[in-house]
Amino acid sequence: MATSYTSVSQRERNAQAFFPNSATHADECRFVCIYPAYINAKKTRAQGRRVGKAKAIDNPSVNEIRDILENAGLKVVAEANRLYCREESREPQYRGRVRVQLKNADGILLKEQFKTKDDLLFYLVDMIPKLKTRSGNQQQQQQNQQGGGKGKKR
Repeated sequence: MATSYTSVSQRERNAQAFFPNSATHADECRFVCIYPAYINAKKTRAQGRRVGKAKAIDNPSVNEIRDILENAGLKVVAEANRLYCREESREPQYRGRVRVQLKNADGILLKEQFKTKDDLLFYLVDMIPKLKTRSGNQQQQQQNQQGGGKGKKR
């Protein structure tokens, strides 16, 4: 029983379209992916950080990213069980990604403010520290640093 396999060369595979011909910008497969590691200050560039260390944020979560982008009026899909390929830890707090629609089905931008993925990342870096959950943590850290020398006298 002879089986016939059609071999496809590497060049032919690369020539094929990445997205199906029927996929429009409104399909989820065409949404932009954002992993929390892109804006995490505790990551290096080799570990996937894409913004400058001075602007990056300590341990952003998928929920924070999702909330901010939904509040900005974008269509967002949070995928909790996805893991960034450069992520070394498999812990649940490091899992997840957010997919964001930048263009409608016609290819026209939904928001002029967000033309590229970088625009989204810089917006996130500006807005995440303003969250109520983040502002409470920053105030506690500042108080702990200021009152660090006080202690019980013997």
